[in-house]
Amino acid sequence: MAGHWGISGYVKSKPDSAYVVFTPHNADDMVALSDKLQLDYLIFARQIIFSSALVSDLPLAHRTLPLMEAARQLGPQFGELLLETADTNEAKETLGFCRQFAPHMRKALEKAELLSPVEITEPTQVTMGSKSDLPRLHLFFLGSGAAYVGLSYPATSSPWAMGIPRLKMPREAPSRSALKLVEAIYILLTDEEREDRLKQGMKAVDLGAAPGGWSWCLAQRNLLVTAIDNGTMDKALMAGGMVDHLRVDGFHYRPNKPVDWMVCDMIESPSRIATLVGEWAANKLCRDSIFNLKLPMKKRYEEAKQCEQIISTRLKKAGVPFRIRMKQLYHDREEITVYLHCGKP
Repeated sequence: MAGHWGISGYVKSKPDSAYVVFTPHNADDMVALSDKLQLDYLIFARQIIFSSALVSDLPLAHRTLPLMEAARQLGPQFGELLLETADTNEAKETLGFCRQFAPHMRKALEKAELLSPVEITEPTQVTMGSKSDLPRLHLFFLGSGAAYVGLSYPATSSPWAMGIPRLKMPREAPSRSALKLVEAIYILLTDEEREDRLKQGMKAVDLGAAPGGWSWCLAQRNLLVTAIDNGTMDKALMAGGMVDHLRVDGFHYRPNKPVDWMVCDMIESPSRIATLVGEWAANKLCRDSIFNLKLPMKKRYEEAKQCEQIISTRLKKAGVPFRIRMKQLYHDREEITVYLHCGKP
């Protein structure tokens, strides 16, 4: 991605480390990169941090001092503090340290007027972060004695620590797959898009619906859902009156009239799913779609881009304007989830 903008540099990474460090050859290019690069562009990353050099050999009794000094080099004030580590089993001990150290670091930053206290809001199903427009301060710990100090920008990064949304699994949801769609709606759509494109009374089709996790999620937003699956749907969901069930093969079903949404979580090859979605969108059977691509173990990025090409080629040929976003979600790490919007942005 950096090469696309003419920014050269080198990458440091280790297998199974769960993080990658990119360093531009020209230090001034970091400013240009921070202006251009958005988390939306990265399929397999959950967070993006623009960091200074690693702060190592932190003194046991005074860790806050060198970390605050590094923070001062990044900006005069921050809207939020996020203490993070790699999302691996080996880093769980470090994550525990982050939770214990966070109140002390926050207090020191507020005393130095580097951190602006803000109100934390909590929607119904997912806890969001700060609403401040100020950059967020990140401390990414490799252990209790070393950390990268960096920042992120609210408009181009994830609001959650480590990019992991704190979702609540509702007891009444028919399956845990509901979490996948809840996360997709918050990650792949903006606040304005959620308000505009998920309105009460809109119509949706859920392909491969049984037992109804995704249909339940849409019904909770007061959409009228047609669930397509030869399997059995959850009885409590069907009793709610927001979902109709048709025992039809998801690859063969087509609605008589266009709908607002089509969602799809069927177990099938990625290219076949991409072809199906492309057909729905090109024939204007839906305006918006969220679907999963179950990628192979190897060459996942190449497969994802090939599926994107299948869809884009079909829509360009049909003269349909579109925008597509792809992301590997935290609650769905075995595949990637795609949001496709057809029409004007």
